Amino acid sequence: MSGTAPGILPLAIEGLRFAAGGADRLAIDRLAIAAGPRTVILGPNGAGKSLLLRLCHGLLAPTAGSVRWSGGLGAAATRARQAMVFQRPVMLRRSALANVAYPLALRGIARRERAARALAALERFGLGHLADRPARVLSGGEQQRVALARAWAMAPEVLFLDEPTAALDPNATRAVEQAIDAFHAAGVTVVMTTHDLGQARRLADAILFLANGRLVEQAPAAAFFARPATPEAAAFLRGDLVIAPER
Repeated sequence: MSGTAPGILPLAIEGLRFAAGGADRLAIDRLAIAAGPRTVILGPNGAGKSLLLRLCHGLLAPTAGSVRWSGGLGAAATRARQAMVFQRPVMLRRSALANVAYPLALRGIARRERAARALAALERFGLGHLADRPARVLSGGEQQRVALARAWAMAPEVLFLDEPTAALDPNATRAVEQAIDAFHAAGVTVVMTTHDLGQARRLADAILFLANGRLVEQAPAAAFFARPATPEAAAFLRGDLVIAPER
């Protein structure tokens, strides 16, 4: 969506380590995320999926290694070309419209323009009629779509999604997946985690499979689901427990 400066993709990760409590929680030697494909990060609980998203988005600093964006932009400009939506989105004690407009205000966008952009984003995701409703009284699915509208209004190049439908019913999940499709159709590169294999099959173009804080497999989605290349991925797809060896 954002097109006024060089693209920030591909994202290159090298020698990435993140340690906490005296142990490595994530260790990825090399990974590249290209523009275009929807990348879904899969793995058992505790594999490091959400941690990887936060490191990519700059919410956490790695213990070692590098997370390098392309384009030669400064850190602030690079960050401005990304958006992230969490499993439980943060809703300000304001209207849905004000929640979407708030980050635009932080960027110094004039009041009239940000109000128009915020309303257009809400309408894009079927929420225009809720613009004046307090965001915190909306349903979980509506709040998640407000968060997606907030991201849409920022016109990102990359959208990170951390388990965006984990607590939602099927109807709300479908609405969120339709919103994700809209981002993809608009040229936004989507990188997301999910515990839902059905959702991964519906949305993914590429899969990153993590286990025990390691990148175990990276493959096109069709190949991953048809012929997983590692015992850990095969076990995960069968629904077996993926027991990590002691490190």
